[in-house]
Amino acid sequence: MTTALSLFLFTVFMLPIPASAAGRDRIEAFLTTTGFDVALESIALASASAPQMLGFDPDGFGSDWARLTEEVFDTKDMHETAVSILEQTLSDQALNHAVEFYASDLGQRLVSAENASHLIEDDEAKQQQGQEIVAQLVREGSQRVESLKRMNTAIDSSGTSLRALQEIQIRFLLAASASGVIELQLDADELRAMMKQNETGMRQALQLSALAGAAYTYQDFSDADVITYVEALEQPLMQEVYELLNAIQYEIMAMKFEVLATKMAELHPAQDI
Repeated sequence: MTTALSLFLFTVFMLPIPASAAGRDRIEAFLTTTGFDVALESIALASASAPQMLGFDPDGFGSDWARLTEEVFDTKDMHETAVSILEQTLSDQALNHAVEFYASDLGQRLVSAENASHLIEDDEAKQQQGQEIVAQLVREGSQRVESLKRMNTAIDSSGTSLRALQEIQIRFLLAASASGVIELQLDADELRAMMKQNETGMRQALQLSALAGAAYTYQDFSDADVITYVEALEQPLMQEVYELLNAIQYEIMAMKFEVLATKMAELHPAQDI
């Protein structure tokens, strides 16, 4: 199955490796310094939504579910995939630029907060607290809300998040149908058309979710710190880094959800064995 993200990565792999491409050791250091290694680990938490996407009770698979998700969302495997891609795509110039910022005092405080936020399993509680923070900021007439919006725009400057999440859902549903987990009446084009009809609402929901998440994650940072971060994220080299990291993260999610859908055929809902 081909997606925009798959095409992006395919195109990247077809290009000659840049003479200034970063080596593996530096990639490993880059992942740790920027916190992207923890962001990769947090992909596994997204599997909690998988049963609902297929219309199943999330608790219906018993202990089988924990075993399966641990197997599919293997952190070492996801890490190795990311490193292999970054070795061929991330230039020394972009790496140095990102590491220089994230290795600073502010950068490391930001990474610490982001890592902690990534690994919160109760996303609903995080969203609720974030929404309350946003509501309070609005009541106060704070400009921080606009700064957080700028931040989220900078992190996803090419606007791929919505389409990527749609493609992940489509690939997951199609894989589940192909493996007999569900009966799907729509083909890929019909699924995309259906999602296209709901795109405005989905985009708004995604933006509100991102805003609440940012409000929660950066609540202990000053307005000046947030502005400094926004301006750093808006720099062209940082934009290059995030476009690549976003593409890698979403493609890994899509691949893992496809594997998860296939393996779900082996599970027995409502049985705890």
